Amino acid sequence: MPLLFLNEKSWGTASDPARAERAMADFVAVVRAAAATGGTALVSEVDVKALEIAEGYPVNKWIGANPRNRALWQRLRALQGRSPVRSVFPAEDAADHLEYRHDGELVLGLGAAHFMDGIAVSLPVARQWQVDSVTLERSELTEDDDGTLEMRHDTVDVRHLSAEPHLNVHLDWIRAARREGVTTGSRIWDSCADLYPHLRFLPRVEGQLSGLNPHWVVPVRRALERLEEAVAAWDPASVAEPEWRTKVSPEGETRKRVCRFTDLDGETRTFDLHARFTPGAGRIHFRLVPEERMIRIAHIGSKIRPEI
Repeated sequence: MPLLFLNEKSWGTASDPARAERAMADFVAVVRAAAATGGTALVSEVDVKALEIAEGYPVNKWIGANPRNRALWQRLRALQGRSPVRSVFPAEDAADHLEYRHDGELVLGLGAAHFMDGIAVSLPVARQWQVDSVTLERSELTEDDDGTLEMRHDTVDVRHLSAEPHLNVHLDWIRAARREGVTTGSRIWDSCADLYPHLRFLPRVEGQLSGLNPHWVVPVRRALERLEEAVAAWDPASVAEPEWRTKVSPEGETRKRVCRFTDLDGETRTFDLHARFTPGAGRIHFRLVPEERMIRIAHIGSKIRPEI
């Protein structure tokens, strides 16, 4: 899974050459340190060589300024991935269903870092990028249970690096992400007993996870993590259901009939409670099993449509 995403908005800021030189050295150092820890490439929308370090100071000019810069460039070049940032978003949903902005400006790299549960990396010229976390405005087109489309707006925080001290803040997370390595739907299924001890899955879910759209792996993983956290803290003797950490709602009476599945004991039951994941109308359908302090999951995929 891509981990490091270049913040394209941090380049081309007005600055004197000396400050730009220092910023570029810090940038290469933090990318190399993060890549060495997490074993990943730097994903950017365009070739870094096509960018300006500061206004009027292109990367090409910096490379040719002295042999040290050329050596730094070669180290950075070896870490740059070939796929553009846009490739991590579902092509049919990225433009219309999900958008990230910072101070009102569209941000591809920062948005991809959040969507993929990764880390954004910035060139530390401007002060606003000299931080270990950046807040973004997110706009997301969601579908309600009745089919109504609604644009939802909120703010999210994305992990961020622009100097080596920031790496220490995220080091434990980077190591855990590398260790778990859950990058496909099949890996979610194979690891579900260890990762989600309070969630049980019907056998039919294995096929759904094995065929899961790669762009949905991280959103599904996040949704399952939040369900696991909620159920782990649940006391069925005190409250009827967990304190959910993601939006969970039941289906209306007219739709409950499409949410009936054969349970683990062979009985047919209604799994109408559902959490959502996006982009698109992703659903995780489940039912509560209070006697086991668990939930049982019957469906992970697109919104269940009635059979015609």
